[in-house]
Amino acid sequence: MLGHNNSLSEVLTFWDKLKPSEQKMLADSITTRRYSQGENVHGGENDCVGVIIVKSGGLRTYILSEDGREITLYRLFSGDICILSASCVINSITFDVHIDAEMDSELIIINNEVFAKLAEENVYVENFSLKETAGRFSDVMWTIEQILFKSMDKRLARFLLDEASRTKSDEIPLTHDQIARYIGSAREVVSRMLRYFVGEGLVEQYRGGIKIVDKKRLREMI
Repeated sequence: MLGHNNSLSEVLTFWDKLKPSEQKMLADSITTRRYSQGENVHGGENDCVGVIIVKSGGLRTYILSEDGREITLYRLFSGDICILSASCVINSITFDVHIDAEMDSELIIINNEVFAKLAEENVYVENFSLKETAGRFSDVMWTIEQILFKSMDKRLARFLLDEASRTKSDEIPLTHDQIARYIGSAREVVSRMLRYFVGEGLVEQYRGGIKIVDKKRLREMI
């Protein structure tokens, strides 16, 4: 978990390149907000929350298809920073991004106007913004590549293994609907593939979750 005082210098790599007056302006612009699981943080069009630093908890960033299907772009956890939540700072971002708290979360939010001013006047802040944005778009492209070019069984196997690695547990307390949103698929497709995984002895299902029972064979699938 991030400490409030340390988080700025640890996460904002340009901190030491700011003048004392700029450090004060940035620090004074910060607010801390708590969001409950499932609560919307950033709503898309014309919604500019500011630059988000995840102090604790986790966020899910996604877009909505025309038929209302959610496609998860990437997820954020403690110590991660989100520039796309301040899309008004970066004029070239023209698509709507939604961000929800996927668990109870505490966020440090930098005022978008202050951040935009610093990015305009300080090359280190501008470079930081561009680097963070490029990194997130790399995550987005990876997600699109998975959806377009990877078969469903490989995508699901990778997701389950990644979750197990992240949480350090073979039990994954996610519903079929949640998994579908994370990997950009339909719940019915996920349910069908999980039934296949169960039949092959790769996983077991319990109410509200999945348990991996054969990691070796799951890894061989991807």
